Amino acid sequence: MTDSTQSVSRFRSIINVTSGNFLEQYDFFLFGFYAKDIGETFFKSDSTYAALMKTFLIFAVSFLMRPIGALVLGPYVDRIGRRKGLMLTLSIMAFGSLIIAFTPGYNTMGIAAAFLIFVGRLAQGFSAGVELGGVSVYLAEIATDTNRGFITSWQSASQQIAVVFAAVLGFIVNMLFTADQVADWAWRIPFWVGCLIIPLIFFLRSNLKETHDFSSRTEHPTTSQILKTLLENWKIVLVGMCMVATTTTMFYFITVYTPTYGKEVLHLSTSQSLIATVMVGVTNFLFLPIGGHFSDRFGRKPVLLITTLLMFVTAYPLLNWLTHSISLGHLMMTLLWLSLLYGLYNGAMVPSLTEIMPRSVRTSGFSLAYSLATSIFGGLTPVVATFLVQETGNKSMPAFWLMLSSFLGLCAALYVFHIAKHPSKNFKFKQDH
Repeated sequence: MTDSTQSVSRFRSIINVTSGNFLEQYDFFLFGFYAKDIGETFFKSDSTYAALMKTFLIFAVSFLMRPIGALVLGPYVDRIGRRKGLMLTLSIMAFGSLIIAFTPGYNTMGIAAAFLIFVGRLAQGFSAGVELGGVSVYLAEIATDTNRGFITSWQSASQQIAVVFAAVLGFIVNMLFTADQVADWAWRIPFWVGCLIIPLIFFLRSNLKETHDFSSRTEHPTTSQILKTLLENWKIVLVGMCMVATTTTMFYFITVYTPTYGKEVLHLSTSQSLIATVMVGVTNFLFLPIGGHFSDRFGRKPVLLITTLLMFVTAYPLLNWLTHSISLGHLMMTLLWLSLLYGLYNGAMVPSLTEIMPRSVRTSGFSLAYSLATSIFGGLTPVVATFLVQETGNKSMPAFWLMLSSFLGLCAALYVFHIAKHPSKNFKFKQDH
């Protein structure tokens, strides 16, 4: 096979495998953007703040299903194969999307409506627990040692396409319908559109081929062996979780929480918040492959350390400047900086996480570390940020949440590279049983 043929084949594989990532992030972003409308539709509350917090709590609770999904579905992917596992996660994710799109509101079904939304979100969380890990590992296994950072960066880049698409669609809905119509029913239109593209995503993913790395193995561990290996390598999972804490907190802050922050905290218009979000999706899409390429060219360590340090130092001054001089331009400048740091960091973090995981439990270990971080940090970001602003009256307080996550990422990166220099102190990679 020629180099050009290999490149075309790899490109097709990237499109096919990341299509499920698109659906996952598309629905997650819409849930955050329409949090207020969803809260008023499905929850009976005396105030907008109470309804918003209930919605964000359901958003956060669904992330608690991610570690469970990682422990249940991760071993399945490591045992049966990448392709079959990713088809299963897509099916579960589609089920959750359909529930959220078509469940009648509280006025029609009462408390049952809130329960069904809860079930839909739990299904999506369960699926997402291994979806992202499965896609990242698949991309890592079709890449080479010289381009793994660049290739794996397209896992996150596909999510940015979803953010842009959802934000543009939301902007169109906002222009065509009144605020009352959007709050009443038109907020569902983007969710319906998402359901319509599900068959296309199934078609794309059905064309996936199993990775050579997996198919070439003569033996595959059982579920019990996989879980035992994860337990023996708990330090890797914990360090990986701290590395992911930075990227997942930054991502959910600048994408899912930004529209609410812009509308409810900074009191910008819905259209302005959407414009800023579209910009974030576009810049993330550009910066992520650059971050992956930089990590291939200059090494993972300098990219991870520089970006986490910059995030820790600049987060509060940046948000403090924004909240004392509120404008769309200042919001976009703030998000541009955060997007740059997120893109560069994540571009180096994903390949690093795949490389430190034991080969036989690569999907399970990656997914568990990512799911734990997303559950504890990323998924709680809208809740924590909303709570901090409400309780302190300080619109800049969410910066401390960003600073905490960047500090954890910095410590984890320092530890990983310290261990790499001292093989005698290295992790115990007990991969074979």
